[in-house]
Amino acid sequence: MEKKMSTLTTKTKDMVTTAMFVAIILAMSFVPYLGYIPLGFMNATIIHIPVIIGAILLGPARGAFLGGIFGLTSMINNTFNPNLTSFVFSPFYSLGNVHGNFKSLIICFVPRILIGVVAYYVYTGIVKLVKKKNSGKSSVAALAAAGAAGALTNTLLVMNGIYFLFGSSYANAKGIATDALYGVILGVIGTQGVPEAIVAAVLTAAIGKALLHIRR
Repeated sequence: MEKKMSTLTTKTKDMVTTAMFVAIILAMSFVPYLGYIPLGFMNATIIHIPVIIGAILLGPARGAFLGGIFGLTSMINNTFNPNLTSFVFSPFYSLGNVHGNFKSLIICFVPRILIGVVAYYVYTGIVKLVKKKNSGKSSVAALAAAGAAGALTNTLLVMNGIYFLFGSSYANAKGIATDALYGVILGVIGTQGVPEAIVAAVLTAAIGKALLHIRR
């Protein structure tokens, strides 16, 4: 009986924690400027941070769920507040003869779902590798690596998905030559993806360490 009560309490806590992360993702997605950190030369997206930390605390399944919520907010934003390239994220938006379709759903959801999954396994893998689960330094290193890995998973899969699934349409919308598109993609990864990964590493390490301590 006591074991059942403990299991029920843990499940309830996990549900409440999941709901809290969902609320954070929704707020960061729909409240202007809340999901970004200005770095001077760019605004670093941080909406994936709750997905990464949530996955580390709650496991890969709930991390994937939180990533799905992130993807859903992205689709909604690109449907109701579109820009020239919103068709790559929303099947309900079109630009001239170019229409969003099921491939938009792949780009919008798959990378975001995998953010939490990758972050969780990077974190647990590093912790197991060093075999010092009670070591603060190893925990911080694992959290930072998970944050960077989760952010890069999003950037690399989204940008490469755009290239392979919407290459010519995306190039036309951006006004660049198709044969120069991948160079532009690499430029975005380098100038935006790498700084966002660094920000994710720092925030995940700082916030994650505090939340893990509280959870324990």
